[in-house]
Amino acid sequence: MMKNNKIKKITAVAISVIMAAMMLSACGSGSPSKSADGKTIITVGDWPSKDGIEKDNMEDSKAKFEAANSDIEVKPDSWQFELKSFYAKAAGGQLPTVYKTNFTEAPQIIASGYSSDLTAALEKYKLADKFNKNIMRLVSKDGKVFAFPYAAYAFGMAYNVDLMEQAGLMDADGTPKQPKDWSEVAEFAVQIKEATGKPGIAFPTASNFGGWVFMPVAWSYGVSFMEQDSDGKWKATFDTPEAVEALQYIKDLKWKYDVLPANSIVTGEDYYRIFGTNGAGMIIAAGDVPNMLTQYDMKPEQIGMMAMPAGPKKHVTLLGGNLYAVSQSADADQVDAAVRWIMNANNPEITDSVKSENEKEIAKKLERNELVGIKSMRVWNENAESTKYINDLIDSKANANINHVKLYNDFMANMGDCELHTEEPMCAQELYSILDSCIQSVLEDKNADCAEILKKGCSDFQSNYLDNIDY
Repeated sequence: MMKNNKIKKITAVAISVIMAAMMLSACGSGSPSKSADGKTIITVGDWPSKDGIEKDNMEDSKAKFEAANSDIEVKPDSWQFELKSFYAKAAGGQLPTVYKTNFTEAPQIIASGYSSDLTAALEKYKLADKFNKNIMRLVSKDGKVFAFPYAAYAFGMAYNVDLMEQAGLMDADGTPKQPKDWSEVAEFAVQIKEATGKPGIAFPTASNFGGWVFMPVAWSYGVSFMEQDSDGKWKATFDTPEAVEALQYIKDLKWKYDVLPANSIVTGEDYYRIFGTNGAGMIIAAGDVPNMLTQYDMKPEQIGMMAMPAGPKKHVTLLGGNLYAVSQSADADQVDAAVRWIMNANNPEITDSVKSENEKEIAKKLERNELVGIKSMRVWNENAESTKYINDLIDSKANANINHVKLYNDFMANMGDCELHTEEPMCAQELYSILDSCIQSVLEDKNADCAEILKKGCSDFQSNYLDNIDY
């Protein structure tokens, strides 16, 4: 989930900071692009400021990179991405040459013109056709690429193999039956409850987790949570029949189908604990879910994954992850150097580093008896050497029936008509908190009015958060 956005009224001080940054930029006070000996200088953000292993590793990477690229000089910058400081620095041309951000912020950053066009450099280094095309749509505009993804995840459905088998929802070879839509998810949940006595599905409702998991369900019903006006103001837009229908679905899981756990307050920790202790048949989750379950001694052969179901309006899932962007102030040589720096640790080729890191990661999973077999969302496509290597490694080290996760793996490899949707662009955590309350309300009161609850939630989100955005 996105980190918390601090919401305050914009002040004269904030305005003066931005104006000062712009004046500095106009006076040409930014870092030089060339060193005295003609090297291209790039600054790299998110550099560890405290002494320790992370800083040592970065310094080692810097030394090796500069030795192999004698025409480039790398300068550390400890600034880390944060929305409020980002827009002030960006307006003043003071961003590091290379900075990290995430998929949620990418559309706004690109639209604002605060990231450089990387297309030529990606084509030069033969990377352009190696990326996952589904992901690249989110960092592209008018046929140009403005960011370099390096990590991604997407939601699907996790299920308890034992409970699904008892409910007759598994084929003989260990492949689960796939619910095509949310209606079938409810039907599957009923079958699990009737066959096992256990809740067929769990849904979070607290610690901002409920709102986060509710997102793809709501989108699939056609919900739009916010829109930006022509004057740049954001408006909450989820006081709609589509949102009512989506919330009614969650309410029905409790009161119509009776397939949820009894407790209506379910934090993120509770969510995984319930599932990890055989307390529910299914949950919405990303491919890293086995890591959340090892503490509950859920065995690898008990965990399965399948594709995200569709909604009545569209098939959509939540995409999260991280990417690199290059400052709009970078010149052509700096853009080229920045891409070379990024691809030093993130490229589609098989390197000793790729082999070592992935072998160590899988060895650790096997040591703690974590499921190995899930092929999560990759930033590189199936033709990239690193993707092929990692997928082959996962297959060779799988510690459970691979058919238990086949439907999710196939979904990650080919999403078909499924839309990848990033988190909402503004005040995401505050929105999740409000939606938590909405979900709790309908699960605690059989007679709760979904329309009235969402009307208040939408109004509160507008007045308490969107109206107070100061960046």
